[in-house]
Amino acid sequence: MSASIGLQLPTINDVQRAHADIRTMIHRTPILQSRYFDQLCGCELYFKCENFQKTGSFKARGACNAALKVADTKQIITHSSGNHGAALAFAAQRLGFQATVVMPTNASEVKKAAVKSYGGIVVECEPSNQARQQRCDELIATSGAVFIPPYNHSNIIAGQGTCALEMLESVPTLDVIVTPVGGGGLISGTVLAAQEASSPTVVVGAVPTQANDAARSLEAGNIICDDSPDTIADGLKVSLADLTWHFVSTGVSTIHSVSEADIEHTMKMIWQRMKIIIEPSCAVTLAAVQQNAHLYAGKKVGLILTGGNVNLDSLPWTSH
Repeated sequence: MSASIGLQLPTINDVQRAHADIRTMIHRTPILQSRYFDQLCGCELYFKCENFQKTGSFKARGACNAALKVADTKQIITHSSGNHGAALAFAAQRLGFQATVVMPTNASEVKKAAVKSYGGIVVECEPSNQARQQRCDELIATSGAVFIPPYNHSNIIAGQGTCALEMLESVPTLDVIVTPVGGGGLISGTVLAAQEASSPTVVVGAVPTQANDAARSLEAGNIICDDSPDTIADGLKVSLADLTWHFVSTGVSTIHSVSEADIEHTMKMIWQRMKIIIEPSCAVTLAAVQQNAHLYAGKKVGLILTGGNVNLDSLPWTSH
């Protein structure tokens, strides 16, 4: 990524503009509450259900915003473990573009099928962040397609920020918003949206312990990358980059780490108690609040449930 990208930091105005631009392409997703989880955690929880979003994840927001702002091409390309790829293929289909998605060989078959269902072309690569970008660069050189990154892009961040913007419109007195952290696009947009809160809203991240480079980065004060992390939260296997690091390092209070067992247990509890389908990456938020309940006692806490794209034939708790 070029050094000049630092000049392209999105602002709250970009988030507001994105919200207006993409409104006909996405859902305004519901916010649910659960008395059971409120009592369990000792706080007032608000679940923003992006598992009900177009393509089954919040990624539709950023992908639609970025695709709308592409000029002079009908070909776009990205790399993704699944949700961003499906979202970009969806946006491309709506706009009459062709999307190519580079996906690791170990990506979920459900997520590969989702990309194809929206007319996207799937190209596989070795399961590492370096291999993803290298394969994208090779394809761009031969096709001339425009690369739309999954998170480190001002239009992606602005689009993802519309999720928290909606939360704060509905619940303007939120004390905290907790989001999962992979590449950091969602939490970066959340930091921007929190600037519009009527009262101070703290932004907190949550990650798997087995893919906790974002938490270690915040503690160290510089970006730390894990090239091939191993976690059931497959949407959180990527690392922060320069744009998203700016927002994490300046606007995120803390990033909690949770174990694989806690992710699995919390995912199952949400399925059982709220009767909704979420994927493992979502579960890190509630798991983090439950483990650190003393920090959130009596507060209004927003949790972003980022997606619901899972293989129903291979759920985490059926593999033991």
